[in-house]
Amino acid sequence: MRFEGFGDGAVEFFDGLAADNSKAFWQDNLALYREHVRGPMEALLAELEPEFGPGFGVGKVFRPHRDVRFSRDKSPYKTHCGAVIEQGRGGGAYYVEVSAAGMMVAGGCYHTESDQLARFRTAVDTEIHGEQLRRLLDSLAASGWEITGEQLKSRPRGFAADHPRLDLLRHRTLYAFQLWEPDDALHERGCLDRVRRAWAQVRELNQWCADHIGVTEKKRR
Repeated sequence: MRFEGFGDGAVEFFDGLAADNSKAFWQDNLALYREHVRGPMEALLAELEPEFGPGFGVGKVFRPHRDVRFSRDKSPYKTHCGAVIEQGRGGGAYYVEVSAAGMMVAGGCYHTESDQLARFRTAVDTEIHGEQLRRLLDSLAASGWEITGEQLKSRPRGFAADHPRLDLLRHRTLYAFQLWEPDDALHERGCLDRVRRAWAQVRELNQWCADHIGVTEKKRR
């Protein structure tokens, strides 16, 4: 499974899916999706997992179907294809996504249960771990990464209004991402090196998340 880039029809496929997110369109274009999107994504992940997975997590390509049970948007299919290497939600993740917008690469914490959020805030509250996180995020931002995540509008309970890391404590999720618009590299072997370099830059952030947030101890419902 050697990755040679995403197929020439990948971007057009997602453009079409955005315009007609229906079972009919999906069935008519399933072969194109498998050849130009899903297959290359599986190959990309297979080549990178031996480098980023050991001691950290396992890789998977996300399913294309949306979970519409609690969503007002009932469109059945995701308009992107994503893949991740992680141990479990929240404890750091190497993420890559292809869509009509191009390719996004990201790392960090995308989800927290209550126990994970408590551990995150405990770590950020301490000078050594909180400032380490600050330095990691500042370094990524200086290298062109966007830092984002879900945040509380007010400060969390139990923390002073003048806490030196109140901006970080307000986060419920916290991750960094880069986005490349569609270009020739998306369809070439060099796309692999783009993802590899990006994931190497978020390695320390992911390790911080693994060390101080970890996976949830709550049982899945």
